[in-house]
Amino acid sequence: MRSLPLPLALTVRLAPVAVLATAGWALSSGPDSSPAAKDKTPPDPTNRSASAPATEAVTKTYAAAPAPCESLAGKTVGSLVPGAKTDGTEIPSTDTDARRTCSWNALKGYDYRWLDVSFEVMESDEAALKSYKERVADRSGGGEVPGLGDAAYSVVNLTTEEKQQTREGTVLVRASNALVMITYNGSDFESKKAPDTGEINKGAIKAAKEAVAALTDGHTG
Repeated sequence: MRSLPLPLALTVRLAPVAVLATAGWALSSGPDSSPAAKDKTPPDPTNRSASAPATEAVTKTYAAAPAPCESLAGKTVGSLVPGAKTDGTEIPSTDTDARRTCSWNALKGYDYRWLDVSFEVMESDEAALKSYKERVADRSGGGEVPGLGDAAYSVVNLTTEEKQQTREGTVLVRASNALVMITYNGSDFESKKAPDTGEINKGAIKAAKEAVAALTDGHTG
């Protein structure tokens, strides 16, 4: 196999959230014996919660991101990224509880494939939903993926650089307070063509389903 330079876009990618209410009376030096005082009824302590501000801690379904390189079965990696080491490479993160990513990539013959699996855990379902909507809005031309997480979106795009085509699929999933993102792309360096849309989209969705299952298994286990 002759040695072929990778397109610039792929080369760059490879370099990789008291007020204390008093109960009862404020006492002076002695009890108040005035008529008005006799008519007073001490407040019922059980009713204090109705007027006092309540602070509730947000319950997070997912407290930390799972190990991303363990989220896909070896046979899945082998089918989506032929020639890649199944253990993958985890990308360094400044906060591994909040976000973790694993990458697999390989060139087999003239066919190149790249796969990323990313988990991001947020403080609440609302925060994850807001981020999900913003990210979907930035990726037009795709569609919903039914039956995956609380919401899922898939889109495939084709780019051409120096006559070399690359087709990339992205699947974004929200599951409670977590986001799962799959990025899957491919190129043929001999024909200069890219894999068809169906192949890339199907592969990205397959990886997304396994990644979401790994997220759920990590929580229940």
